Amino acid sequence: MPNETITIDDFTRVDLRAGRVIAVEPFAKARNPSWKVQVDLGELGTKWSSAQITNYTAEELIGRLVICVCNFPPRNIAGFQSEVLILGVPDSDGKIILLTPQKAGLPPDAIGPGAKVY
Repeated sequence: MPNETITIDDFTRVDLRAGRVIAVEPFAKARNPSWKVQVDLGELGTKWSSAQITNYTAEELIGRLVICVCNFPPRNIAGFQSEVLILGVPDSDGKIILLTPQKAGLPPDAIGPGAKVY
């Protein structure tokens, strides 16, 4: 079943930004296996997210660029304020694979935290 059609104006209201993961903590109270992830979003500051991405280790996440929705209202998840949504897609096993900006030969710091996604 196709999703509801939106306009380009609807889409441009979504604030998508690149952020750099700076901290990862276990989230034992979450209903599904999750991490508490702190993301540096440049001029927006640092924000926290509850992310069901436990197929990544904390070490794999620290320093990684991720794509976030930054203008959803904060959501209380098991007593934790999740401020941004980190985007990913499920693989064939249902594990979430993060959306990450990449280009061969691009230096790791070429995309700054908070860069707007168009």
